[in-house]
Amino acid sequence: MSKSASIVHESFPVGPLQCNCTVIGDAVSGRGYVVDPGGDPEQIMSSANRLGLKIEALIHTHAHLDHILAAGVIHEQTGARILLHKEDMFLWDALERQCMMFGVPYTPVPAPSGWLEHEQELDACDGACIHTPGHTPGSICFHFAAADLLLAGDTLFLGSVGRTDLPGGNTRQLVSSIQQRLYTLAEDTQVITGHGPATSIGVEMRSNAFVTATT
Repeated sequence: MSKSASIVHESFPVGPLQCNCTVIGDAVSGRGYVVDPGGDPEQIMSSANRLGLKIEALIHTHAHLDHILAAGVIHEQTGARILLHKEDMFLWDALERQCMMFGVPYTPVPAPSGWLEHEQELDACDGACIHTPGHTPGSICFHFAAADLLLAGDTLFLGSVGRTDLPGGNTRQLVSSIQQRLYTLAEDTQVITGHGPATSIGVEMRSNAFVTATT
């Protein structure tokens, strides 16, 4: 079985703000991750069970409430590590305040058990972290080259990009992150966005209304 054939994944919207959560893992080893557990822990665990995966880490593209709300429940159920880029810890610590701002019920989450860094390799699925600051200082995308898959969080959307008017946002950084770190990936890479439909690197390079590829 090829590496790409052994990688299994499902993406689906969860939580009050319908964040796209992804369950991904290696069908041979059974090792898996949950990316952005933003709510509906029962649905997330049902997906993991259906794919035959043991969740060993909850990895987060960033620390806005809609991407982290179910982390505590799933951590309690699985013992999975909670991983985040350190520059988003100020948002993680402000979860209760975020929930108040958006009128979302507050569910406490434990502190992360480890940190993600740029170009850090993930133990399963030949994944790698791409630090893409802009939407938040610690925004991370997860690239699974063997599956031609990018989990982009709120950095890149179909025809759009993540907002930069929230605490820690930076438009210049966001544009640089997309052009220098995402648009250098293969054009046929499928992009699972943080919200809404999937897209591809090639489509966004040519037609994204906010950030096109540099010439």
